[in-house]
Amino acid sequence: MALCWRLDRLDGVTLGFTAHDRDLPIDGVLYSSRPGMLPSAISQSDGFDVDTLDLDGALTDDAIAEADLAAGRWDGANLTLFAADWNDPSAPTLAIARGELGDVTIRDGAFTVELRGAAALLERPVVERTSPDCRAELGDKRCRVDLAPRTRIARVTEAEGMVLTLDASEPSANAYGFGRLRWLGGGNAGLGAAIALSAGATLTLRDPPFASPEPGVLVELTEGCDRLLATCRSRFANAANFRGEPYLPGNDLLARYGTGG
Repeated sequence: MALCWRLDRLDGVTLGFTAHDRDLPIDGVLYSSRPGMLPSAISQSDGFDVDTLDLDGALTDDAIAEADLAAGRWDGANLTLFAADWNDPSAPTLAIARGELGDVTIRDGAFTVELRGAAALLERPVVERTSPDCRAELGDKRCRVDLAPRTRIARVTEAEGMVLTLDASEPSANAYGFGRLRWLGGGNAGLGAAIALSAGATLTLRDPPFASPEPGVLVELTEGCDRLLATCRSRFANAANFRGEPYLPGNDLLARYGTGG
């Protein structure tokens, strides 16, 4: 039996690796014997403890590159660890663990990454806190706004730090503020970025891009929302799906003093 890893990145790239001394074709994916990934001790239980393990491997130019790890291309990637019969790769496999990639450490040409198992989901809050702002994400199943007509392709004509100039103006004032940008080419291809605000044909990102954008590169732009009820009602006509409590009294009510008449 040979240990195998299947990695599914959020940008749609799928890679396979194996601890065997030669490549193995399994279910349409070629599991490479490089960069020689090795797992830490694996322990599983039937309790509610969070199951985690570490994976060690070497950085290579054609598989897992340091630049891709630093750019965040592997953040949140899904990983499946299983055992396969190296003599008969078409035989059924034995599942061992699965989860998503967590913290990544790079040192001396090698990397160590943490695998967070499904039990790690138990650490997340079960009940949402009240808030005056909407807690849904624009376009998700709770918001229900159709993002298809609010997503556009544009070309970057000029870039200076976090400010981008496009070849097309926004459809309305600050339409892309609080929205998302996805790079479709260049050194940032596949990466996403949060948009702080937009004005005409100019965008301001929340963080600098990983690589300096080249003029002419294409980007995908998705409109955003400031999560206020007034915006939800006037711009999206979606007040019925607003997921917040704008009129709920806050702690400041307790600090008020009565006034004499």
